[in-house]
Amino acid sequence: MDHEVDQFLDHLRIERGLSANTLYAYGGDLAALTAYLKDRGVNRWEDASLETFRGYFRELEAAHLSAGSRARRMASLRSFMRFLERRGVVKGNVAARLRTPRGDQRLPRVLSTEEVERLLAAPDPTTALGRRNRALLEVFYATGLRVSELTELLLKQLHLEEGAMVVRGKGNKERLVPLGDWAAEALRVYLEQGRPQLVGRPSPPHVFVNHRGRPLSRQGVWKLIRALAVRAGIQQPITPHMLRHSFATHLLENGADLRVLQALLGHADISTTQIYTHVARVRLKEIHRRFHPRP
Repeated sequence: MDHEVDQFLDHLRIERGLSANTLYAYGGDLAALTAYLKDRGVNRWEDASLETFRGYFRELEAAHLSAGSRARRMASLRSFMRFLERRGVVKGNVAARLRTPRGDQRLPRVLSTEEVERLLAAPDPTTALGRRNRALLEVFYATGLRVSELTELLLKQLHLEEGAMVVRGKGNKERLVPLGDWAAEALRVYLEQGRPQLVGRPSPPHVFVNHRGRPLSRQGVWKLIRALAVRAGIQQPITPHMLRHSFATHLLENGADLRVLQALLGHADISTTQIYTHVARVRLKEIHRRFHPRP
């Protein structure tokens, strides 16, 4: 069974160009399912029945795994079983008959524009790391990049004269993303007066580096933004993805077209982008409630 999973992951990596993080998620989901099946004497995928799969997801629900996490594991299973069906390992995809778990849709948490301004002003502009931090935050908020897209951003992808950059997103797909004047200027300052003080020889091709001159990691970005939020006096817990959510929500609030936002975010399906229309409506209602004389 493990052999088929390895073949599937190779297919996702080589033929579909999925990221290491996505492959890790698929691998973890299928490893947990494989262990469950083997514990019950199922040692071939063709012997796994619909009722066996249903039992697995009932156990996940009983263990209080969230509906979102269960839905993701089910999506992994369906994709894997389609792969096995196409290769003749199984006859029919019984996983397609599983009912997707439904849960309350959680709206993305966003920062207010005032909180964003305070966060952007938090880095120390007199130090190399401070210039890097300011550039990183400005790029995050100006472009709505995913954390992985930011940490993997290369110098050759920047086109500062045109005020844009080429981003390689999910599925190894490229998209052109405008920077805006503030982010472009912060990048120029960092590349001229910050990054040269951080890197050694040879210099890595990545835009953002840590204090040792190595590519900045996802964990490094997480810790950095959390520390800057504390310095900015932001009370709510903040994550890097909140800047992506804030970018999208603030654009919609100011009249951006949903299709344009879909392209900027790199969403394959516009239904993923539509969540931000709900966020914008919720925020508008809250503003009305707080400031209208007769709410």
